[in-house]
Amino acid sequence: MNEQRAKGMLGLAVRAREACFGDDACRKLIESGKCGIVLMDEETGPNTRKKFEELCARAGITLAILPQGLMEEATGRTNRVAALRKGAFAEQMTACL
Repeated sequence: MNEQRAKGMLGLAVRAREACFGDDACRKLIESGKCGIVLMDEETGPNTRKKFEELCARAGITLAILPQGLMEEATGRTNRVAALRKGAFAEQMTACL
């Protein structure tokens, strides 16, 4: 994984309002069919991780586990789960992981 590129893409996606954060917002995006990729921090708890693994498997969405602290460095937010909407940002993030 190219961490610098992943940080840059995630930061741009946030500025372009193509990302949502938090368990509930990400779950709603997945269930609506508009989610392209789900990003999860390494430190995410086992229950949350299992919940999103099942949701993503059911919806056919890529779930990426990011190194500890990468999401916070890129976005400035302390959330452990983020989802990117379908489109160029999700495709580029998938390519760099």
